[in-house]
Amino acid sequence: MKAVASRLQACIRETDFVARLGGDEFAIVQTGIGQPDDVVDLVKRIYAAIREPYECLGHRIATDASIGIALAPSDGSDLDQLLKSADLAMYGAKADGRRTYRFFEPGMDARVKARRTLELDLRQALAEGGFELHYQPVIDCEIGGIAGCEALLRWNHPVRGTISPAEFIPIAEETGLICEIGDWVITTACAEATHWPPHVKLAVNVSPVQFRSHGFSLKVANALVVTGLSAKRLELEITEAVLIRDDDAALAMLQHLRAIGVRIALDDFGTGYSSLSYLQRFPFDKIKIDRCFVNDIAEARGSSTIVQSVINIAKARDMTTTAEGVETEAQKMALIAFGCTEMQGYLFSPARPAAEIRKLLANGRRIAAA
Repeated sequence: MKAVASRLQACIRETDFVARLGGDEFAIVQTGIGQPDDVVDLVKRIYAAIREPYECLGHRIATDASIGIALAPSDGSDLDQLLKSADLAMYGAKADGRRTYRFFEPGMDARVKARRTLELDLRQALAEGGFELHYQPVIDCEIGGIAGCEALLRWNHPVRGTISPAEFIPIAEETGLICEIGDWVITTACAEATHWPPHVKLAVNVSPVQFRSHGFSLKVANALVVTGLSAKRLELEITEAVLIRDDDAALAMLQHLRAIGVRIALDDFGTGYSSLSYLQRFPFDKIKIDRCFVNDIAEARGSSTIVQSVINIAKARDMTTTAEGVETEAQKMALIAFGCTEMQGYLFSPARPAAEIRKLLANGRRIAAA
């Protein structure tokens, strides 16, 4: 923190002022601004300065920042209003992916209030049982029957109706609520899976925040004990985001989960910071092929080569593969020809409530073939 403060001090002019507000938040007061570009120049100097690695007790440490900017008098004529406007702009920068900057805009206040309201509603939904799980069948490419189901979280808001997970999951992750929600999802899904035929597996998505939380593997083990579901029927889906920050800690957690008997699937492989070294270092049982590669797999200049390569790699390392978002017969036939192990998508069935999935599973082999 002292090193960051020192570098910030070196970025400003004699007429400017830098202070630490608390925690990891700093503020700079810049005077004599002729135009907004003057502020952008300062921001560039700040990023160039603080992004240079730090040497600390033999370790190299990197820092970055989300920056919010308020201009007087348009964004406030007194200190409190300017600080509030800059704070809102900073949260706007965080919402846009962090490590960037944003100028204050009047609509930001309304967006922050809406986000705060959604956070409060999330807490209420968690306390009052406002969430529901739907399950999407996963089809075995060889026999055509249902090999498993993926649990998908649904939230039917009492006023707004159905809210997309893409809207509320990021908020749940930022506030830490995702850990409580994730625990509920695993326990509820495991309990539901005990009513399915014993050969049908259960797949559950795990947030990076949830994966890194304290005692995650113990919580998974507890859910299996409480519900009575066999560990070999549970498949946890993680993304590459859980591997980027701390490979050693992630590897230890994956080994704990494997020791319990749980299967591990690498979700969305090829869409983020993919590295083949992950497949070498980590004990995955399955690779999930993202729908973005499946969409054009049957086209002449589509993603068929990429999909074929992923399937070949998985086979060579004794991993299975599941293709997501299969919607056409042509996609299905191409995946079967490539040797894909499993498929899921609207061609077979959308995600369904628990009661419907039980009925579907009773006739799963016949419906999948149809």
